[in-house]
Amino acid sequence: MPNTHVIARRALSLPDEAISSYEETASAKSKSASQRHALRENGIVYIIGGGPGDPGLITVKGLRYLRQADVVLYDRLVTPEFLSEVSSHAELIDVGKEPKRHRRSQDEINTLLIEKARAGKNVVRLKGGDPFVFGRGGEECQALAEAEIRYEVIPGVSSAIAVPAYAGIPVTQRGVTTSFTVIAGHTGGAEADIDWASIPRNGTIIFVMGVEHMPQIVLSLITHGYSPETPAAVIEKGTTPNQVVVTATLADIVEKAAHLQPPSILIVGEVVRLHKELDWFNLESANSLHSKGVLAST
Repeated sequence: MPNTHVIARRALSLPDEAISSYEETASAKSKSASQRHALRENGIVYIIGGGPGDPGLITVKGLRYLRQADVVLYDRLVTPEFLSEVSSHAELIDVGKEPKRHRRSQDEINTLLIEKARAGKNVVRLKGGDPFVFGRGGEECQALAEAEIRYEVIPGVSSAIAVPAYAGIPVTQRGVTTSFTVIAGHTGGAEADIDWASIPRNGTIIFVMGVEHMPQIVLSLITHGYSPETPAAVIEKGTTPNQVVVTATLADIVEKAAHLQPPSILIVGEVVRLHKELDWFNLESANSLHSKGVLAST
């Protein structure tokens, strides 16, 4: 048992080692001496995934950098508890986007990141879920790289996997399915560029941000060969004490889940049948997790 604790401490010390050696990354080595000097003069941007809602699901590394930030640009779906973890001297900038209503355009967000880093700041771009799963993190990295700003990506727990897990729905299960597909559901309307015919019939399909277009999504699946009896579930506010799960089939999921609002996830596939057996995250356990002060213990 003592050896196990030693290993855990060493594992948690790795982010500090990463910080001290950051300027010797391969990308920095490939630049000229003047470019490397410019990089050192600027600050750095940490693009952090905050996870799907439960504040305990942020990574140790992500929380550490969040607490060290001079500036935090945060999204609408970021867990509110995270903002209380930020230093009192840090500048908080709300850049959240809602459907059809954006406080700032993506170009404006990119410009802010660059400006704050060029001022020598430690900048955190805090996102819900994972930055590279429908989070536009790649676009921000491209803008930072073009501006020769140092950046680091700290992955987060994606809602596409975590939310089903909190509903007792594994996205893969031996003997049921060995694959899953994640689709941006907000593109599921009439003008969608989804190749419906290429979606695997024997896998799990996860539509994130798909509540608004759920009728069109379900119709498209049935039109392209899915049985109306295929199990389906919608999970609203997953991983939080306000989580709501509705299970049905493609034939009636639109009607049964009509009262649910974003943020919600639509899951289609045989794994949905496991919900009743594996539903561990009831209200009592949810409140218990959120009352233990998980952030204070890290």
